[in-house]
Amino acid sequence: MKGIDIKKITFTGVLIALGIVFGDLGTSPLYTYKAILGNRIISETLILGSVSAIFWTLTFQTTIKYVLITMWADNKGEGGIFSLFALIRRHAKWLLWPAIIGGSFMIADSLVTPPISVTSAIEGLKSIYPDIPILPITIGILAALFLFQQTGTGSIGKIFGPTMVLWFAMIAVLGGSYLIKDLSVLRALNPIYAYRMIVYYPEGFWVLGGVFLCCTGAEALYADMGHVGRKNIQMAWIFIKVSLLLCYFGEAALLESHVGQTLNDVDPFYGLVPRWFLIPAVTISTFATIIASQALISGTYTLFNEAVRLEIWPKLRTKFPSELRGQVYIPSINWMMMAGCIGMVLYFRESSNMEAAFGLSVTLTMLMTTVLLSVYLYSKKIMPKVFIFALLIIYLGIEITFLTANLKKFAHGGWLTMLIGLLLVGTMYIWYAGRRIKNKYKKYLRLDNYIPSVIKLSNDSSIPKFATHLVYLTAAERPGIIEQRIIESIFCQQPKRADLYWLVHVDVDDAPYTMSYSTKVIAPQDLVYVRFKLGFRIVPRINFLFRKIVNDMVANNEVAVEKNYCMIEQHGTCGDFRFVVMKSFLSFENELPFWKNIVMKLYFILDILSLPDAEAFGLDYNNVIVERVPLIVREPAEIHLTKENEF
Repeated sequence: MKGIDIKKITFTGVLIALGIVFGDLGTSPLYTYKAILGNRIISETLILGSVSAIFWTLTFQTTIKYVLITMWADNKGEGGIFSLFALIRRHAKWLLWPAIIGGSFMIADSLVTPPISVTSAIEGLKSIYPDIPILPITIGILAALFLFQQTGTGSIGKIFGPTMVLWFAMIAVLGGSYLIKDLSVLRALNPIYAYRMIVYYPEGFWVLGGVFLCCTGAEALYADMGHVGRKNIQMAWIFIKVSLLLCYFGEAALLESHVGQTLNDVDPFYGLVPRWFLIPAVTISTFATIIASQALISGTYTLFNEAVRLEIWPKLRTKFPSELRGQVYIPSINWMMMAGCIGMVLYFRESSNMEAAFGLSVTLTMLMTTVLLSVYLYSKKIMPKVFIFALLIIYLGIEITFLTANLKKFAHGGWLTMLIGLLLVGTMYIWYAGRRIKNKYKKYLRLDNYIPSVIKLSNDSSIPKFATHLVYLTAAERPGIIEQRIIESIFCQQPKRADLYWLVHVDVDDAPYTMSYSTKVIAPQDLVYVRFKLGFRIVPRINFLFRKIVNDMVANNEVAVEKNYCMIEQHGTCGDFRFVVMKSFLSFENELPFWKNIVMKLYFILDILSLPDAEAFGLDYNNVIVERVPLIVREPAEIHLTKENEF
């Protein structure tokens, strides 16, 4: 965030971490024990075994894996599965798959988290008002939350931290008040109780599917690291974990007095709340779940923005609603998520039904993070290879176990998030593969061969001037080559004469917030190559950035611009700028293999639906020319035409 040193531990940083990082993880006591109990008869084996499993899951998955180990894999302070992928993507092509699988299923799970959190909070009113309409209230809160997104969280973000401090203090006091009445549940700190539940309790293994919900926010915790920094999150986690454990062990102590009953007889969370405090508790819970949902929604925008910049998702319109560091707003994703979350509420209707769809997809995300993290630790030589291998085996074992336990949820709603995740994976693959095929068949030429012709055309007054500055966006990564289609655009048909020709290339850097450029004057006063290096979290605004570069080059006498009718001191860069964007379409003159043909057709459908290149690069539509160029991936076999006799 603006004004926060993410490299140091500060009171403000810890407070903000409490507000925006731990929301999803911190509100899990609302529904975790409900998912564990389900329709089961409450027994001591189930109570002690499940709370023991919760303790060790929070310890191994959240504390050790994410808070202590994964956060060392920071990309210039940023975290998240795409940031991790950006760090290591150049080591092996196959790393793309765990990245897109993990990112896709994390996004899919984000459609369930806000509905289950808000619904669980509102359902606390049922004990006072049994007939209260939960669905309309939940839908109203979610709709208001998504409508609010376009204004950003800059104005109210300051209250997130204090509100979540109040929430964690409340659950700690509520849980502690019951725990102190029955300290015997603390024996569940011994992992033998979790083992006994899994081995001896009927369906004990499947209980782990509910236990896993206690750590579903751990992946989001890593993704939000860039907002407040690793050290602030680690410091805040001490308070968070104590509060969560007090609450979970308090719920276990409460359930000890309901052995032999079912979930219909007790609410594991709101059962801790005295009747006189129920409405304030529901109010605080609701605000906490709204804040948790807000953090998750903002994180989802960031994921999509990173995917676009890493060229694994179609281009999207992106806005900046506030000055908070790294905060973006993507309208199309906002409305998609709003429809998805409201659809989840209408489909499942109760939080107990949503639990069936919750957690399955995020286990896949955690598995993929484990794979990428292992490659990162190995490639950066963070620790000895034997330790890396041991960590990989341990966490693959833990997460595959949780994944297997969660598979029981598939038929009861888990299929829905899995389907959404697979659709996202398919979209990312099609966009990535289609771009690779398209780029593979672009034809490049040596620029040296055409420099004399460019100079001649630029100075040929017999040809009407097309523009003062003619700017081509090029895929050429070095100034010595140029796409054939750009040469054809300049010289073929109607030649385009300009005072200065510019070749602009945009390179996506592996670091998140890089903003740099380099230039090379290929032909003085005629041809210049510019290369932007922008971080994968930076939305390119080439129109603005390019004009700044031209001003700097003019001021440094690297290029000269005629000043016949303007004064550069008053108006900035002289002359008009015309940007040329080359847009490919799949030519009919292709003979493609079956699979490649499908990929390219789907890619160009996505390309039509995506944001236009001009807007994606932040160009002014008034100065943009879009030239459509046929893409010939594989030319058809030679055609033999026979000339007939004349009439």
